Amino acid sequence: MKRVKLIVSYDGTNYCGWQLQQNGVTVEEVLNKTISGLVGEEIAVIGASRTDSGVHALGNVAVFDTNSRIPSEKMSFALNQRLPEDIRIQHSCEVASDWHPRYCDTRKTYEYRILNRKFSVPTERLYSHFFYYPLDIKAMQQAAAYLVGEHDFKSFCSARSQVENTVRTIYFLDVIKEGDMIRIRINGNGFLYNMVRIIVGTLLKVGTGMYPPEHMKEILDAKDRRMAGPKAEAKGLTLMEIEYL
Repeated sequence: MKRVKLIVSYDGTNYCGWQLQQNGVTVEEVLNKTISGLVGEEIAVIGASRTDSGVHALGNVAVFDTNSRIPSEKMSFALNQRLPEDIRIQHSCEVASDWHPRYCDTRKTYEYRILNRKFSVPTERLYSHFFYYPLDIKAMQQAAAYLVGEHDFKSFCSARSQVENTVRTIYFLDVIKEGDMIRIRINGNGFLYNMVRIIVGTLLKVGTGMYPPEHMKEILDAKDRRMAGPKAEAKGLTLMEIEYL
């Protein structure tokens, strides 16, 4: 028996997130069926990040155990011949039998894309959030700076989350404008349920002048979800990378 690690990229448009669901097809379900068919065993992958419905990924991580004789480094090639075009394995290798993708120290990087212009662009509609009103990038950058470091992010966690410890560390949170596209890139040691999308929704409130930048600190200190902005659309979010330390 060996444990194989996969780096998985996917377009989340047609999936109800990563984790198995009863109400629709998920990335995890497709991987389980495809790998099981390849190796002739019942496979259940373990994923590092359970992305929401509609969220994309370039570098999610998963592992599975198998007795297959297919070399671990060749699994990516064999699986990509069987997977649908919106899911691709970028790398595969063997890891220790007790290595778990969720129980390691990591740094995760997410990127949220906002198309900020008068009219939407059809080719960007699945991978960015269209926002018509002008945004003050400097104000958004000032607000983002309040979130860098170790904080209690309870205000930025969906109320139905069951997690007890809401303290996380953000290493950087950049707001960059390139033409009509705004990229919000965030790197941290972990993220609460819907945390990135709520941060983006709050930054949009700052960008439109509804919140002053310094209000971000008041939201943090309140530890109350009702104080933060709305949750931004899923389709603008991509899990870029998981770095294992």
